[in-house]
Amino acid sequence: MAKKKKKKPVMKFTYQMRTKLIVLFFVLLLGLSGLIGRLMYIEYTSGEKYQKKVLSMQAYDSQTIPYQRGDILDCRGNIMATSMAVYNVILDCYVMTDKEEYIEPTIQALTSCFPELNREELLTYAKEKKDSRYIILARKLPYEQIQPFVELTEEKDEDGKLVHPDIQGVWFEKEYQRNYPYGTLAGSVIGFTSAGDVGTTGLENYYNDILNGVNGRQYGYLNSDSNFEKTVIPAEDGYNLICTLDVNIQMIVEKKLQEFNEAYRDNYRVGDGSLATAVIIMNPNNGEILAMAQTPTFDLNNPRNLSALYSEEETAAMTDEEISVILNGLWQNYGVTHTYEPGSVQKPFTVSCGLETGTITTDMTFECDGYEMFGGKPVKCVNKNGHGTETVEGALMDSCNDSLMQMSYKIGAENFLDYQYIFGFGQKTGIDLPGEANTASLMYTLENMKPVDLATNSFGQNFNCTMIEMISAFASLINGGHYYQPHLVKKITDASGNIVSTIDAAEVKQTISAKTSETIKTFLYHTVQDGTAKTAKVDGYSMGGKTGTAEKLPRGNGKYLVSFMGFVPYENPQLIAYCIVEEPNVEQQDHSTYAQNITREILEEVLPYLNIYPDEEKTGVNADLTVTGTDQLTNHTPYAPTEPVQEPETP
Repeated sequence: MAKKKKKKPVMKFTYQMRTKLIVLFFVLLLGLSGLIGRLMYIEYTSGEKYQKKVLSMQAYDSQTIPYQRGDILDCRGNIMATSMAVYNVILDCYVMTDKEEYIEPTIQALTSCFPELNREELLTYAKEKKDSRYIILARKLPYEQIQPFVELTEEKDEDGKLVHPDIQGVWFEKEYQRNYPYGTLAGSVIGFTSAGDVGTTGLENYYNDILNGVNGRQYGYLNSDSNFEKTVIPAEDGYNLICTLDVNIQMIVEKKLQEFNEAYRDNYRVGDGSLATAVIIMNPNNGEILAMAQTPTFDLNNPRNLSALYSEEETAAMTDEEISVILNGLWQNYGVTHTYEPGSVQKPFTVSCGLETGTITTDMTFECDGYEMFGGKPVKCVNKNGHGTETVEGALMDSCNDSLMQMSYKIGAENFLDYQYIFGFGQKTGIDLPGEANTASLMYTLENMKPVDLATNSFGQNFNCTMIEMISAFASLINGGHYYQPHLVKKITDASGNIVSTIDAAEVKQTISAKTSETIKTFLYHTVQDGTAKTAKVDGYSMGGKTGTAEKLPRGNGKYLVSFMGFVPYENPQLIAYCIVEEPNVEQQDHSTYAQNITREILEEVLPYLNIYPDEEKTGVNADLTVTGTDQLTNHTPYAPTEPVQEPETP
């Protein structure tokens, strides 16, 4: 009997299954809706960004549009640093060889407009590099040099058609090259740039990010209809710096430094007029630097060229490491990076400290016998025979070391060190330049200051400072006690000249009272009128100032750093100038008259330029003291130099 076949079960489309499918459909629909929403959000918030990425990947003609680095201008709008457009000549061999009839006209046009190009080399490119899209034929040409080629390719006939349509495959890549119209002027202050618009020194370095902009981009691509289109993202140019420097004052200062250098170049030893000579001119009422100069200097347009200092034979004999050391030293800003013992320009600070703390009064007198004894050794005065009885004012006028040391005993180490800190010694000023030296480790503390250290510190030996530290602090002595942060940039503008930010005078602190300031100012006025600073007197102008003569380490080697700090006019100082001559090229270096003469000659030109008018009757003083040669001192008996300090050495 045959078996019956079993029937296969029939899948019934149940209610539960329909429900599951409906749920799945809505889940998929919801997910799809979420995806669409997400795409719409991305398009709204980041569409441009992703579009740029897509364009960059399918770019057929993509070019960088370079930004223009911002200019650096002086306070009167003179351009001290700028970026000039230059052009690279680019050959697109793929385009030039697209048709045989393009090759000869293009090569003929290139060799005609750019004679330095080699015809045979261009023919080699056409044969061997047909697929190359980017061959640099010439670099960094000014527009004047590429203009004939541009005019040739754009020439049209009477019907408006191109005369030379077969010139193909050549284009010009624009970039910028940094240029310094004044060459060596303010070299260490302005600084220069290296490859890639990287500021190497000076303001170029300190404000690098502000001066630099953002490159733009031009994209050529095929759209969905295979049509060639372009998208341009414009470059953002860098900001400009408006400086406190005045080009005319800077020129006067550098001219006088160079005259001094030439006058003393071969006076005693072969070399320059000094190891280094530097000047800072500041507005004492707001901290603005009007000029900052030094010798030797360098050409900003060719900063690695040493031909001004060394012969070709000398340079050729140097190793790369030796050249690097020389260049790094040359590029440094002496007034900011170099530390030294200031000498007697410190004395007004010591007197101010005594007056402010009440440990010194103006009616005190001191007996100068020419020295003070420490550990059985004398620390001598300017006058080794002694000045006799000195008032506080007289001690400054005669630059009497002995009197200052006696004042230091009354002041005490704690008061003295407190006021060194108040005046900013041992601290960075925060000037807007790179490489400012930190002198904190070159100062004494209460724990390690012995009586002899206090005594020698009181007249500016055995501690170190920088020029910018000293002039910033000194300005507060004569402006009512207001310490301003020194600065070189006062405005930042965009490429259109609109002000982005203004850097106002920043009063950091009050160092001394207005009363003490008036007293010190009077003392310093008499120091110029009848004291050690007579040589610095500008005829017809009331002025004050203080000389400095610091013996360098090791003591007894006959090497000195001499200086002068002066301000004009006496009643309401509008300008303060500080000059340092380190190791003047003379047999006997310890005469501050070198620095005084330089300062006076600078002020004789700068004061009329700034419309600061004479306020005293002219007397004809110093008429024969102009630096004109090595006989500078023959008609003038310099004030006796500071005798060597026997001990101790700088900490």
